[in-house]
Amino acid sequence: MTTTTTPEWYAMSAPYRNEMKAKDLLEREGIESFVPMCYRIVESRMGVKSRKLTPAIHNLIFAHATRDRIREVKEGVSYLQYRVRPEKGRNVPIVVPDEQMAHFMAACKAENENLRYLLPEEVNLERGCRIRIIGGVFDGIEGTFVKVKGIRNKRVVVSIDGLASVALSEISDGMIEPLDD
Repeated sequence: MTTTTTPEWYAMSAPYRNEMKAKDLLEREGIESFVPMCYRIVESRMGVKSRKLTPAIHNLIFAHATRDRIREVKEGVSYLQYRVRPEKGRNVPIVVPDEQMAHFMAACKAENENLRYLLPEEVNLERGCRIRIIGGVFDGIEGTFVKVKGIRNKRVVVSIDGLASVALSEISDGMIEPLDD
């Protein structure tokens, strides 16, 4: 098992909707974390509806630290676990590249009501083309211009491989720059 001294973004799981509890723990320990959030209409027991900021993808949190530091913090904490992928017959923690994480966070943090969070199986990114957005609230974000099921026009989708994607609101053609792969 390798260890690094450079902080990396780890995909973590916080079962039973403990994302915010896990985020609080990480922040108390001085570890940067990110939970994709969105506004939802919730109804109280009294029947009053209100708009509330809630985690967009349940049980998903990202932590930015060294592997040793995360291991130290999560020791003895049952509600914070690594998200893993199979590699050479073993399960290894999922590490998200810094650039990919930066684009995903920028897309999620744009206070935009038309964001749509997608599971990996809901979108086929291989059918789209890689682009960069020029101007507007999504300036500089890179993603894939692709057709998303259930949405009329093509959208820019910013994705973290195998974990989650977010489809941005409609972007005019003049604000899209194709990227060479």
